Amino acid sequence: MRKHIIKLSLICLAAGWLPQACKPDLDYVNTGAINPDNVWNDEKLISAFLTDIHGNMIPSWPVNANSSDEGMNAPGSMSNYLRGIISVASDGQNLTYTNIDKINFFLAKLPGVSSTVLSEEQKKQMSGQALFWRAWDYFGKVATFGGVPLILQPQDPANKESLFVPRNKTSECITQILADLDAAIAALPDQWDNANYGRIDKGAAMAFKGKVLLWYASPLFNPSNDPSRWQKAYEANKAAVDFLRAQGKGLLGAYGQLWKQERNKEVIMVNQFSYPDHPFNQAGIRPQPLTQGDANKDQPLLPLLNAYPKKDGTPMQFDAARLASDPAYNEQYLTDFVTNRDDRFYATIFTGGTPYPTPDLPTGTRYWSAWRKAADASSPGGFKYVSLASDQKSVTIGAGVSGFFCIKGLDNTLTSTVIGNAATDWVEIRFAEVLMHYGEAANEVGKPEEALQVLKDIRARAGITPGASGKYGITATTQAGIREAYMAERFVEFAFENKRWGDLRRWKRFDVINKTGFRQGIYFVLKDGAKVEWTDDISDAAVRKKFTAVFIENLDGDPQYKFNLDLNHWFYPISQPNLEASSVLKQNAEWGGTFNPLD
Repeated sequence: MRKHIIKLSLICLAAGWLPQACKPDLDYVNTGAINPDNVWNDEKLISAFLTDIHGNMIPSWPVNANSSDEGMNAPGSMSNYLRGIISVASDGQNLTYTNIDKINFFLAKLPGVSSTVLSEEQKKQMSGQALFWRAWDYFGKVATFGGVPLILQPQDPANKESLFVPRNKTSECITQILADLDAAIAALPDQWDNANYGRIDKGAAMAFKGKVLLWYASPLFNPSNDPSRWQKAYEANKAAVDFLRAQGKGLLGAYGQLWKQERNKEVIMVNQFSYPDHPFNQAGIRPQPLTQGDANKDQPLLPLLNAYPKKDGTPMQFDAARLASDPAYNEQYLTDFVTNRDDRFYATIFTGGTPYPTPDLPTGTRYWSAWRKAADASSPGGFKYVSLASDQKSVTIGAGVSGFFCIKGLDNTLTSTVIGNAATDWVEIRFAEVLMHYGEAANEVGKPEEALQVLKDIRARAGITPGASGKYGITATTQAGIREAYMAERFVEFAFENKRWGDLRRWKRFDVINKTGFRQGIYFVLKDGAKVEWTDDISDAAVRKKFTAVFIENLDGDPQYKFNLDLNHWFYPISQPNLEASSVLKQNAEWGGTFNPLD
């Protein structure tokens, strides 16, 4: 169904503000050169300017599990950063102010717009959106570097000295971010009408404020565990949850429908995609040959696969030694893995031997990204594992390396020939995240009952049964235990949603990744002499008996690809070119400089 979306427009001005590229304005027919001064005399052009800011800054679908312990792309694709090989030269990040410049220019011009062009209410709402995006941009910078130069007014390019601004303290930046968000919250409508659905509203700004304060209270910025920061985070996130509920927001009943039912009640901040106006390409996350060009990205790793609870909320039991030596244990593990998981597993993870959600495969055919042994004198033990998918005669299929694939948000109506036409909305902030921010903060301020209730609500929506105790498999009782429970729950609830790396950084828990050593996997290997048909389904117990689960310690197949994240570097360095361009910029202390990102 075609939907109304915020159209992304770019205005090219002849002077004063020059974007890098121009596209046709979708809302305004330009019959001649645009005079920059006339922009502020035309409601459509002013709206298009703001829409351009929104369109350039709203996040899109992430394909980045290769950057954490969620997934991998291919053998040897582990970054040097994950391996602990770091330097300013290789890891320095650029400070870019393109969006800030546009926003400051917009905010400076808006008050002077005639009331015959924009009403005061329109100006207020536009200002609120712009302030939100300025806070969004600055928080992204602060989360990366700590304090950065705060530039809040348009700069005069003729005054070169004024262009070089030193870094503000992190605390000063947070104060400004919160001030912008408070002003945005006061200015924005509770909700937009259907024609403007997708613009930033009050609830989105409140949710983001809660996230900012949660990060600022977390160990990354708060190593001394100042309780007042957690209290502020608790209050802001509770206020956001209460407000959003009053607006009809909440957890969607079925987790699997989150990415299928557009404009559902869990959506707080969204990038709306549609074909042909605003599609995106899903080729990367699909396996070969059910795609075109890119393929096999975000293949789930064993820590994530095992992290999903069973239907009763209890954790998966995994013992690599028993898996190899105890056939009964192996069989039970396979059964639990395939048939006894919560709803989030099936909505997120594709398991070989089940129907892959695409019309490319004939009805009844299973995509068998499982394995068999093949003799190979050059391999350890004299054999190697070969994908069963490569045996399929009708097509040449590669099963990647982990044998599992991400299907969260997959547009299952598309064949490989039109995989670039995906139209699944990307939900940047959903109610579950706001709820879990509130619950996490509640635990830290000594409100365990509230924290545990949030976990129960999240698990109940995931189809987990409450059990006789009504605890949904949750065993945590202490503050430390509940903290660990939140870490585990976020891992699965937000898998492949660009949350994992940020969580591990703000918790300062790279040790969680390092302790796994290599990128690990689990192979379902066909037993010697067994045969499988392409219509067989591994959900069937008789089919599962043809397989054994084999632990793969190192999917990369090379010992140099090992998690070894440095535990003394939590903020990123400013790039050397940025430092060389400005005499007043200081490098972070972690990287040989003098700037303290905790001030």
